[in-house]
Amino acid sequence: MATLIFDIETVGEDFDSLDETTQESLTRWISRESKDEEEYRAALADVKDGLGFSPLTGEIVAVGILDLEREKGAVYYQSPGSEGIVEEEGAFKYESMTERALLEKFWDVARSYDTFVSFNGRAFDAPFLMVRSAIRGVRPSKNLVANRYLNLQPRDAKHVDLLEQLSFYGAVRRKGSLHLWTRAFDIESPKAGGVSGDDVATLFREGRHADIARYNAGDLRATGELYRKYAEYLSF
Repeated sequence: MATLIFDIETVGEDFDSLDETTQESLTRWISRESKDEEEYRAALADVKDGLGFSPLTGEIVAVGILDLEREKGAVYYQSPGSEGIVEEEGAFKYESMTERALLEKFWDVARSYDTFVSFNGRAFDAPFLMVRSAIRGVRPSKNLVANRYLNLQPRDAKHVDLLEQLSFYGAVRRKGSLHLWTRAFDIESPKAGGVSGDDVATLFREGRHADIARYNAGDLRATGELYRKYAEYLSF
């Protein structure tokens, strides 16, 4: 079976640029649940920082793919005002384009695969991809959120979420981040380069779009190596 590792990077909208009704919808619970002004400010900061976690208030700035068998990958990423840049570095190709274009590219590539691998992709990457695609007028070519359990998944899109599989669908008390899992299996962490997912919004604002793409490639490499460990020792 052809296996595709995938991963996305997202950023949120600027809270202050949102209309008043949207701001109120996002924050109405804060006043009810905050005990004092300090707690209110902290909760408001969390809301502003978390806009990139929802496809309703965030967008995809990079989507990466890695063909496990061929060991070749690509990252399609946003670089506003500099679309059309194509670079190759090692096993990866980097291409800058709009969000709609990178979504079209991802689903076009996905047609050729039947097994998809992610880390926390069932709870985050896959639904985010599918909703943002609908918002941008792009129809997904695969259903990556159908049937959570592997023995019930449709033949055309088996989605192996390593966080679910390695934690036995949450049975493990502490599920762990990708960094913790790669550390345990002696795999180079994607954070080894000094960048983490928390840095993506800042990098995007600073115009360091290629750095986001390369960080995404690191996530793909780590996820691919972790999948090999899972497939060898824990897949039945």
